[in-house]
Amino acid sequence: MNGKWSIGAIVHHKKYDYRGVIISFDPYCRADEQWYENNRTQPTREQPWYHVLVDNSEATTYVAEENLELALAKQPIQHPLLTQFFSSYHQGRYYSLNLN
Repeated sequence: MNGKWSIGAIVHHKKYDYRGVIISFDPYCRADEQWYENNRTQPTREQPWYHVLVDNSEATTYVAEENLELALAKQPIQHPLLTQFFSSYHQGRYYSLNLN
C-alpha cells in the first residue's frame, strides 16, 4: 500500500490544525497497542501513517492518512530537526539528496 503523499510534502492536520512536513511513512500503523489506545483518536490502523515534523514546534507526530491534507500555505517549516532530514526547499516541498 502506498501513501497519498511523499516524503518532503508539506501537509495540514485536519483535526488539530497544524502544518508539518512528512519525514517518513508506514503502509499501516506500526505503533504498539498501548500507544494506539492512548492516542486521542483511533483512526483505523490499516491505512498509511506518516511521521511529521510539526511547524513552529519541536514536536514530531505520527498521523493517519485520513487526518492529513496538503497544506495550502507553502511557506517553509520551522523545526529544529529539519536539516537532519532535508537539504533543500523549493516551491513548497523539501528535498534530500538521500531520500528524494
